[in-house]
Amino acid sequence: MKGNVMDMAVGVIIGGAFGKIVSSLVDDILMPLVGKVLGNTDFTNLYCVLAQPEGGDLPEGTALAAAREAGASVFAYGAFIQNVVDFLIIAFCIFLMLKGINKLNRKKEEAPAPEAPKGPTQEELLTEIRDLLKQK
Repeated sequence: MKGNVMDMAVGVIIGGAFGKIVSSLVDDILMPLVGKVLGNTDFTNLYCVLAQPEGGDLPEGTALAAAREAGASVFAYGAFIQNVVDFLIIAFCIFLMLKGINKLNRKKEEAPAPEAPKGPTQEELLTEIRDLLKQK
């Protein structure tokens, strides 16, 4: 039981670190490249205003943080897109890992069992029986 708990703890720690690496990959490398290809789009600031803040409308091009700070109700679909990309990358990595583990397990199962030592053939047995009967 102690070994399983330790294995699980190590898995959780490595999983958390891996999640941070993937988030950094998506936030700092992939999404800026995709944004550049799509015409200098910053995915972190993609949102729709659902309700304007009290005291006036938000100017066009207001950053997401500023819109939230002003009290506007926003639908931040850019952050959602980034989280979906995070999830897809992590899911793909887990898929590859499980596929590799299953492949290793299959190779272990397919390993041929050691051959049993070959015994005498029927003819040899019959010859031995005949020789024993002749001796009696």
